[in-house]
Parts: sequence; structure tokens; C-alpha cells
Amino acid sequence: MIAWLLVLPCAAWVVVRAFGLDSGHPLTLLIVYTPLAVAGALAAAVVAALLRRGRAAVVALACAVALAAFVAPRALGGPSTAEGGSGPRLRVLTANVHVKPRAAEALVALARRTRADVVSVQEVNPEVARALERAGLGELLPGRVVEPRAAGLGSALYARAPLTKIAGVKDGWVAARARVGGGPAIEVHAVHPLPPLNAAAERRWSADMRALPSARRTGPVRILAGDFNATLDHAELRRLLDRRYEDAADAVGRGLRATWPADRRFPPPVTIDHVIADERCGVRSLRVFDLPGSDHRAVLAELELPRG
Repeated sequence: MIAWLLVLPCAAWVVVRAFGLDSGHPLTLLIVYTPLAVAGALAAAVVAALLRRGRAAVVALACAVALAAFVAPRALGGPSTAEGGSGPRLRVLTANVHVKPRAAEALVALARRTRADVVSVQEVNPEVARALERAGLGELLPGRVVEPRAAGLGSALYARAPLTKIAGVKDGWVAARARVGGGPAIEVHAVHPLPPLNAAAERRWSADMRALPSARRTGPVRILAGDFNATLDHAELRRLLDRRYEDAADAVGRGLRATWPADRRFPPPVTIDHVIADERCGVRSLRVFDLPGSDHRAVLAELELPRG
């Protein structure tokens, strides 16, 4: 009984993850810990073996292998090139500043140090927007679309190139078009669906994820950057990637680098901040940085755009 009580939850986890059955509270919250479930399944296999329950041990070991197969590819990969030949490089930096002016100032220093071309900022209220300007982000990246909102519901985009705001996006989110060097037109979205902490919030989060635009075979190259409150174990994020996108961290083998929480040990850290690029792009590198003042880490992806 003890052996099977340990094994059956592992088997259920495999079924939920394999068939994308994580919609609905609390599965949407639990599925983010699939990397930890690998260790849990291995522990269940060891306990079952010590209890001399061979069948239970075999099932637990099979569950561990299946869960590892879902997770391990995120640690594999390497730089890729753009479809149809190399175009301009684009450094995209994204960070949730946690409604903290101190984190906003640290983000500006990071953008300057990394020579970011585009910066996506989430949880922007009026005080954070002023802190970004005081720190000189508008001078460093003069193209900007800023939508501050109370309670951290605002977002902002800054870029070296002029930005043209796109209308019709979710209130508090921002999106803009630009042209970089001799490359194609790009379309950047600052993304921040609220976390699915309860059943009602999960429905809003799911609707926001599904409302994000698909990438296309032609036209502007779309890039989504922000705090998605989702990991690659969420079916909603995988469905988004199936719409002609790739996750930059996953592409270069950095998909297990946690981004939240950065300022404490509990809950266990997960990867919810992403740069998601049109699959026509190549991904050259991805780095994750601590951001003093925020509970999120910043993510910098160097993309290679297709030829214009």
C-alpha cells in the first residue's frame, strides 16, 4: 500500500503532462514543478524497491524516465541561424521590475551594460515609469511606448529604433513595430498575464495566453517578451509555441534556468519569464541576470533576424 501510494501520483503526473490536462486550478499551479517530479518519481522507485515491491518500483522508474524526457531537452541545444540566411542581430531584454523603482534603475544599468536593442518591462506603475526615465532609459533607447498602470498592471517597451504603437492589445500591455538595420520589420509585444492563483484567475490567464497573436510565414517578425507566468510544462505555453514560435532559452539549452522567485527559496524557483521569437529567427545566446529590488530575474536573448 505504501509503495503504490507513492507511485500512483507519479503516474498521474505523467498522464497530465503528456496529454496537456493541466488546465484548471490547482493543476495549473502544480504542473510547473515537473522538473522536481522527476526526483520524486526516482525516490518513489527507491522506496518501492526497498519494500520489495518490484512492480511498483518498475512503474515509478518508468514515470521518472517519462518525466525526464519532458524536461531534459531544455538543457540541450545551441546557437541557431535565421531562416533563409543571417540578418541583423537583435538583443531583447525583458524584466518584471515588481513595481520597484530600485529594480527599474538596475534594469537601466543592465540595458546599458548589455547593449540591449529592445527592453520589455512589466509591472510598470507611474513611479516606476518615472524611475526609468530618471535613470536614462529614454536617452539610451529613444523609441518607447509606455503604459503605466496602478497596482503594477502596466508595461513598457523601449528600443533603439523608432517604435510605432500597435492598437487593440490588452489594457496595460503594449506592442509596437520597428525596423532594425537592414532587417525585416519586427513586432514586439510586452506580455504579462496575471498568475493563475485561483480558478477565476486561471481562466483569465488562459484567455490571455490564447489571445496572443500567432507568428506568420511572411510579414513582420513577431517577438513576445515578458513574464508569462507559465513554464514549458504548461499546455497553454506549448500551444503558443506551436503557432510558429520558439522559446529562446529552450532553443539554446538554457530552459531550466529559473527566473522566479529570485529573492527567496520558497516556493521552489521556476522559469516563467521568456523571450519567445518567431521561428524564422535564429537564437544566438540567452543569459539570465539578477535584478536587485525585483523578485524576478531579467532575461536577455540575442536573436538573429532573417534577411530583410
